[in-house]
Amino acid sequence: MLAGSGVTVNSILPGPTRTEGAKAMMQELADERGVSAEEMEGVFLDENRPSTLLKRFATPEEIANMSVYIASTQASATTGSALRVEGGIVESIA
Repeated sequence: MLAGSGVTVNSILPGPTRTEGAKAMMQELADERGVSAEEMEGVFLDENRPSTLLKRFATPEEIANMSVYIASTQASATTGSALRVEGGIVESIA
């Protein structure tokens, strides 16, 4: 039981992130399609994450910033949260 302990439990849910692995995947797909890796990121998002509001991959630093914040005392009243760091990819049934 965590009640009153000061321990919080949260989840960070990153979306498409420009990691080394993602960059390699984008380069491979770009080579197959004859476009640049930068162009491929846009194509990938259009085809696979069309609802993104950010319209780009997040950086690892942006994900790390959320991690630093949620581990800080400034987030001491936040617990039981799923924190999306994915640029506003909202998919729902209207």
